[in-house]
Order: sequence, then C-alpha cells, then structure tokens
Amino acid sequence: MRVMAQLAMVMNLDKCIGCHTCSVTCKQAWTNRGGMEYAWFNNVETRPGQGYPRGYQDQEKWKGGWTLNKRGKLTLRSGSKLRRLLNIFANPDLPTVSDYYDPWTYDYENLLSAPAMDTTPVARPKSLITGQDTKVTWGANWDDDLGGGPEQVGRDPLLTKVSDRVKLEFEQTFMFYLPRICEHCLNPACAAACPSGAIYKRSEDGIVLVDQDRCRGWRQCVTACPYKKIYFNHKTGKAEKCTFCYPRVEVGIPTVCSETCVGRLRYIGVLLYDADAVAAAASVQDEKDLYPAQLGVFLNPHDPRVVAEAERAGISSEWIEAAQNSPVYRLIVDYQLALPLHPEYRTMPMVWYIPPLSPVVDILANTGHDGENKNNLFGAIDALRVPIEYLAELFTAGEVGPVRLSLQRLAAMRSYMRAANLGEEFDETIPESVRLSGEEIESMYRLLAIAKYADRYVIPSGAGSDAHRLDALATGCSLDNDGGPGMTAFDAMADKFHLTDTNGNGNGNGARPRTVNLLNWDGKSTDGLVPTK
Repeated sequence: MRVMAQLAMVMNLDKCIGCHTCSVTCKQAWTNRGGMEYAWFNNVETRPGQGYPRGYQDQEKWKGGWTLNKRGKLTLRSGSKLRRLLNIFANPDLPTVSDYYDPWTYDYENLLSAPAMDTTPVARPKSLITGQDTKVTWGANWDDDLGGGPEQVGRDPLLTKVSDRVKLEFEQTFMFYLPRICEHCLNPACAAACPSGAIYKRSEDGIVLVDQDRCRGWRQCVTACPYKKIYFNHKTGKAEKCTFCYPRVEVGIPTVCSETCVGRLRYIGVLLYDADAVAAAASVQDEKDLYPAQLGVFLNPHDPRVVAEAERAGISSEWIEAAQNSPVYRLIVDYQLALPLHPEYRTMPMVWYIPPLSPVVDILANTGHDGENKNNLFGAIDALRVPIEYLAELFTAGEVGPVRLSLQRLAAMRSYMRAANLGEEFDETIPESVRLSGEEIESMYRLLAIAKYADRYVIPSGAGSDAHRLDALATGCSLDNDGGPGMTAFDAMADKFHLTDTNGNGNGNGARPRTVNLLNWDGKSTDGLVPTK
C-alpha cells in the first residue's frame, strides 16, 4: 500500500440553477487573455445536450481516455506511441475551433460613433480570431433550455442510448445542469499522451498542471483528454487547462468556482488513496465494475493502519486530519451519494456528482399524493422525468444500481427529516430501508442542506487561518494579461515577471513596508525580500 493524498470535489446537481456564475468568475480569473476566448476551464452544460465542445462524449470520434487492448492492458484510445508519433504534426482527432465556437464580439464602436442617419446603426458580430464580420452559429451555452427537445435527440451521444425512455412531448421534457471542470484524474490520459512531458500530477495534492515552459503545442493532450478540458491557445502555441486554483488552495481558500457558487453546491476535501491500486482498478474488464473499483482505491482515513502508512509516506498530520474531516469522503464513500463522471473512460476522475432528484417531489404533489412520503418517493424514482438510465450512462457506465441507491438515499433524507419540520417522531424504518442509520441521515442532511463554509471546504494549509488576508495582498495574477507566462513563445521568462510593490509607495520613511508578490518574482532581485538595515 502506497498512500497518497488528493484534493477532490463533489457537486450536488440538485442545487445547480444554471446561473453560470462559476463559469464567469473562473474565466475572469484564468482565461481573460488573448488566445483564450473560446476556453472555459469551468462551464455549465445543459443536460441533455451536446456538451462543450460539441459531442465531446463521443470517444469513437475523438479517441479520448483509455481502453483495454487484447491482452487486457491499459492503452490510450488515441493509439500506440508509434501511431501518435506518426500523427504528431497532423493530429486527425482534434476538435476544431468551430466545435467549441468561433469567438466573437460586436462592433460597438459603430453604435457609438455612427453619424446621424435614417436607420438605426447595427453592432455586427466580429470574429475575435480574424477580426472580420462573422455569423454566430454556436456557443458554449447553446443547449440552454433546449433540454429534452427534439433537436437534441441524435446529437447527445448518451441520449441516443436511452432514446426509447425519453418522452418528447412538451410537458414531459426534462433538463438539468451539469457544471464541469478538469477532473484531475488519478490516471490522467493527457499526461500519458504528452510527448514533451509537460503535463504532470502534483504529488502533494494530485492537481494536474501544464508546464508552460516544456509545452511545445503538440496537442496530443487535447485528443487524449476524454472530457476535452485541455485547450490550445492559438496565440501562444501552448496548452492550458483548469489548475484547481492551486494558488488559492495552497493557502486554504477554495477554488474560484466554489467560492462564488450561488447554489453552494460544491464541496472540496482530501481523499487518501492507494497509488499502487490505481492501475488495477482502471483495468477491470467490465466497464460497469469501474465505479466500485475506484471506490476500492480510496482509503479509510480513520483506520490506524492507513494513518501510520500515510505518516510513513510523509503526509503531514494536517492533511491526515483534513482527510478525516473531509466532506468529499463522506459523500463519496460513507453515504455513496456522489458518483464519478464517465468512469468508462478509465481515467479515474476526482470530481464527482450527486445526481439530481428535485423534480420528483413536485410531480407527486401535483398528482395529489404526499410528495415526501417514503413509499411515494421510492416508487417514483424509476418514473422520473430525468430517466435513471440516462443518469447511469453519465455517471456509472450504464449500471443503474448505484444511481438508484443514491436517489433513494436522497429521497429517504427528505422523508425522514420532514418529521423534524412537523414536530413528529422520526420513522426509523426509513433509514433502515436504505441501509443507513438515523444519525447518518441527520449528518447527511446537515452536510447537504445547512452546511457552513468550513464544513463544505476542508482544505489543509498552514496559512489557512490567514488565507483571505494573504489573498487580499496580491494585486493580480501573472496570467491576467499578455505579460503572463507562456503568452509569447520566444520571450525569456525573466522578461515576463517583475517585482511587484503591492503597497504602491513603500519607502521606509514611516510608510507601510514594501511587499513582494512572489507570483511575479523574477527569481533574481532581492529588493523588498530582505531587510535593508
């Protein structure tokens, strides 16, 4: 057993309202630069729908993730090393910009400066790539509010598998929202496919990053990522991706998408796992066994043997304590509510989802039944407007059992906790019917419904108590503008980073001392780093 620690995220889809606040704040923080107009490290997709980029889940077309060869060994779906080497200058399995969308703006200047005329001036759409007039035909949120409509049947790769269960009548259409970030997988296909070795997984927290110095723009990683969460910056010739906001989590602050989430649907915590068991778990023969196989990789942080092995592996007591208090571990392992996104890709994703249950209560109430009675709730799960088979294709490689159990436990929580609102006695047969205790149901309710900030984000950091003050000192990230790392392919790195006086006027004459933004430090100057007296 080789114990390692990983930061992971769980999202409760019952709470997502599709407001895209997470997408906007992420984009402002990380991708508001030239060449990244079409890149969304965090995007919110409408389900059913084609996703972003269009049809990214169709791995027969895009060749993402892993598959098993004839000998049962893991191999990249994009092919052997020889095949990828032959295609290194002309990769045929890449989404085009149009599969994302052709980024555009509008000719607002024409509105502001047009002379007096008989007709109203028009702000025509302009391509952000060519600068020429363009026609808007597709966007990152094009599927919004079209969920379940006839236009989506045959376009959503998952919907085609369960089309016989999908009702197309207007009153029976369904939709829900699915926020997506990089999965920061235990078995990342992008890292295995990179010819330059520029993509790596941090041993201390499991975050997958792209080394901008080593990246040569081969784009094999874009093909290999089955979630299509690596983007090619056409301006710099570099690959970029979600960083799990590592400068924030390193000081105990949650990711930008989590911090700004209106629905408070995201949870961040630490999972301990057996690194020696990852390859075997990703190589199980039957795709439907991949979810339980990944569950078996996670280690119980309360087990004294696991704690001893973690300490022997150099994992600090703070990380072990964070793993013991992790909301992610409780949602994934203890309650088995959260499920992985497309485990059949065999990348062992570490961003998991609680499937949506919301519509069932209103549907039952509208029929005159008690919408929170356990017998009614359990019976309605298989008749949900969101077909359970569709959720299974999304989260458990088609196996409906784990999805049904998750939804039943969510329904049991609603029915059981109603007694607290009505002042009635708790019905202990409800938790027993889903193999939980009453205490576990109450704990699950506190975590899902009324959890406070510190309960939703358990992020180990020596600077955690001081994190917000430290974050306020920074004047900005070096990726905020064209002077950031990798923004040109040939300039020396030392020319891009500069010592930053975050106080503006520190002069040693009674003013506040000069501070240094280490994100911008050139590695040479000592001005402001050491006392002058």
